[in-house]
Amino acid sequence: MYEFNYQKANSAADAVQAVNSSDDGQFLAGGMTLIPTIKQRLAQPSDLIDLAGINDLVGVEEGEGSVTIKAMTRHVDVANNDIVKSKIPALANLADNIGDPQVRNRGTIGGSLANNDPAADYPAAVLGLNATIITNTREIIAEDYFDGMFTTSLEEGELVTAVRFPIPDKAAYTKFPNPASRYALVGVMVAQTNGEIRVAVTGAGQDGVFRASDIESALSGSWTVDAAKDVKMSDEGLNSDIHASADYRAHLISVMASRAVAAAG
Repeated sequence: MYEFNYQKANSAADAVQAVNSSDDGQFLAGGMTLIPTIKQRLAQPSDLIDLAGINDLVGVEEGEGSVTIKAMTRHVDVANNDIVKSKIPALANLADNIGDPQVRNRGTIGGSLANNDPAADYPAAVLGLNATIITNTREIIAEDYFDGMFTTSLEEGELVTAVRFPIPDKAAYTKFPNPASRYALVGVMVAQTNGEIRVAVTGAGQDGVFRASDIESALSGSWTVDAAKDVKMSDEGLNSDIHASADYRAHLISVMASRAVAAAG
């Protein structure tokens, strides 16, 4: 592991100032990706700005037609929160199946979204539920936030502070997990909100999370399991690796979408 300076921030403003004043500082949330990356000597930040002590970045709030989850809220707390379980049970279920207990008790929603791992679960929830990413300087709609594998529209020194989810009429998330890591080989969030149907896919795309427009069209015509399952997805632009071929992932997208429709009701 390379040497670095460690700073513990007391507020979001303090954290942003510390990153901006360092040579190559990075925010440290749960550390589920950043710490292993540093240990493998794949990253060499000059400073780590620990966000764990910022109480204002933790918690869940219910608004008018929405649920806002602050960035440093851990996966386990999203899964067990009464507001999330009541208003968006699909999101609570998603959080409850991220990784293993160790990951769920350390990882945070803000850290996951800032990292934008192409096989992570939260990106599918954000895109499928049409959430808004709130930072220290602006609000970013889901469609504009994700910008390719491990890449987002966040600017240098910009800090995710919360995520605001509209409350859907119905929604569900299902995934085919890697048996070792529990990352999604394919994960699908299906949601219906105020008449709009959105289907977001994680784990399959070479550029990360994306919307399955063909399945959205099929479900708009008929919200049924068969409508989703009968869509034959193209394998163009999908991942192919030792775990699954692009063709198999294309098949799984329709299968996972149909199971999500069944779960959503």
